[in-house]
Amino acid sequence: MASQLLSSTSTKAPKSFNKEKTKATTAKLLEELDELQNLLFAENKHAILVVIQGLDASGKDGAIKNVFGKLNPQGVLVKSYKAPTPNELDQDFLWRIHQHTPAKGMLQIFNRSHYEDILTTRVHKWCDDKLAKQRMIAINNFENLLQVHGSTHILKFYLHVSQEEQQLRLQERVNEPRKHWKHNQNDFEEAKLWKEHMKVYQDCFNNCNKPEWIITPSDQNWYKEHIIAKSLHQLLTSLKMKYPDLKK
Repeated sequence: MASQLLSSTSTKAPKSFNKEKTKATTAKLLEELDELQNLLFAENKHAILVVIQGLDASGKDGAIKNVFGKLNPQGVLVKSYKAPTPNELDQDFLWRIHQHTPAKGMLQIFNRSHYEDILTTRVHKWCDDKLAKQRMIAINNFENLLQVHGSTHILKFYLHVSQEEQQLRLQERVNEPRKHWKHNQNDFEEAKLWKEHMKVYQDCFNNCNKPEWIITPSDQNWYKEHIIAKSLHQLLTSLKMKYPDLKK
């Protein structure tokens, strides 16, 4: 969990986990998630927001495809946050976020999120420490608003990839034609700022941890997907959802 230091947290699955057995367990979880998502939509009492953060090549797109891609697309929305547009920059930093929060019955995924405004912006000195602290307070209040008044349950995953694995994946984008579309030379430059990214992520976890971040070892995709599927399954099961009775 996020109370741990990133520097001492493994990016790999514990040795006790068997790859094939874990993949089989994940497959079963995904089958059950299909029914749980149907319940979520039918009952229409809860909303789910899944925040997925991570450095370049940490596996955000793959996680969304391989976990949430198995669910009914009518009940799942994905929003990827890129660099803000000029119009978005003219608003407060949460303006572009709030309009994509989930309605009751829906499962919304953020591929990157409002946290970019205290992470990447801070690494590049577009946001100083004072402003970052103010934004952290705003984020905490925003997430509390969603949970208390919006019936929204939030899962926050940080995909924890090693420097070595990140470099391998970035190089794959150069070497493999089917991945050329993902290549951005600037990603190699951004990777050089590893220590700076780790520092701001750790500060984020220390100050914006309600709900708690789930640090997800991501060097092995099968384990990363298992953690995400299991966490979502546990949350949805805990809601004790029921199908509505026949209306008379």
